[in-house]
Amino acid sequence: PREKGFNTFQCRSNIENALTFLKSRSLKLINIHVTDIIEGKPSIVLGLIWTIIFHFHIEKLAGTLACAYNQPSHDCSSAVDSSPKASRSAKKSAKIKERWKVSATKTLLLWAKELCSLHGSINVTDFKSSWRSGLPFLAVIQTLRPGAVDLEKAKARSNKENLKEAFRIAEQELNIPRLLEPEDVDVMNPDEKSIMTYVAQFLQYSRNSCESEEDTQEKVREAASWLAAQEEKLAKLLFDTENETYYQKCKEMMSFMEAFNQGKKTFLPVLSLKRSEAELSEGQQQLREEWDKLVSQINEWKAKLDQMLPSPLDSIEAWLQEVEHLQAEDLPDLQDPFKAMFVFREIIVAFKGLMDCFDSHWDTLQSFKNEDEKNMPLVLPETLEEMKRRLFSNIHVTNFSTFLEYHYGLCTAVANEVMLKLNIWDMKYGTKESVESLLANW
Repeated sequence: PREKGFNTFQCRSNIENALTFLKSRSLKLINIHVTDIIEGKPSIVLGLIWTIIFHFHIEKLAGTLACAYNQPSHDCSSAVDSSPKASRSAKKSAKIKERWKVSATKTLLLWAKELCSLHGSINVTDFKSSWRSGLPFLAVIQTLRPGAVDLEKAKARSNKENLKEAFRIAEQELNIPRLLEPEDVDVMNPDEKSIMTYVAQFLQYSRNSCESEEDTQEKVREAASWLAAQEEKLAKLLFDTENETYYQKCKEMMSFMEAFNQGKKTFLPVLSLKRSEAELSEGQQQLREEWDKLVSQINEWKAKLDQMLPSPLDSIEAWLQEVEHLQAEDLPDLQDPFKAMFVFREIIVAFKGLMDCFDSHWDTLQSFKNEDEKNMPLVLPETLEEMKRRLFSNIHVTNFSTFLEYHYGLCTAVANEVMLKLNIWDMKYGTKESVESLLANW
């Protein structure tokens, strides 16, 4: 169970629970302390995330291949040595575990190497510079999805073009998240952990695609049945709470959402299919439509509850949504400094106008008395805490105005430089080629 607030004590409790769980799985957490995570020290947080990725994702996946490559996986080693004497030896177990950690990396590399070897001279020896050309990624994709890649054309392209193409195909065709950008890999010394994590996604895809069509259809049927039950449950809940107080409606919604989020975990692989409609079966297409419909109903319900917040929280919620919408908007293209300069200026004025209300809204939230005349709560304490977090962390701490003003200044400087050059160019300037070169430089 987790603490649902956001104060220091609740954060500390959640982190301690997480670290205790990791230690129970025999993970070595060296120099990782609760205070470091609360303070958000990047090196500590990133190190912990990598430990979690490696143990729960890469080691687990590599374990499915371990016996094929004669590596000492947990399953293989236990099959070889199951004597009472061995089970009592903690030191020996630790050594095996440490050796397996190295072997998990080696196993994943051997798997990738085997796939690449099917396509001529493409060779990988590590999870670093071997992948810089982009060709190994394309070779892996071609093996898993024959016909998706033209490797001969790829050999004539630049590293960045190949990497961009590989990441695009992996995302669109194999449903593999784009964890990297070409600029991350096309460097002298790419980050080994990042490439390992990304390559492991291809192994995950390989494992998933081994499932039979019957298994997939069965999962689709189970997911469809679960979705239908959730729709019925939601409709009944909306009817039953129609005349209830706002507090009771929110309480019921939170209870529904907790059960809903827990239940959907089982069906996420089926529900999150990103294939094109042409590739989906009739059952999968219908499932996607039902899922979109249910999510839309839930979002509509949440929006209605936001509008029903008691005063003055309703106006604060509307203000929060307006600011968050402004922050989420795509920023203007810096390639057109004149247009961008004016758009940035408009956003800055709008943002500063909204931020004039920040202090009063913060004071109102801090002093809000959460009870009616009968001493009953008006809103859930979690709702108040979430509004405070959004107001302070998402809006106050982000320094969005400073960020905008920096880009406004940048665009202004570029625009002024261009105008200066154009104003002094008042005579003929050599040949057409020299003019084109001058323009390109500007």
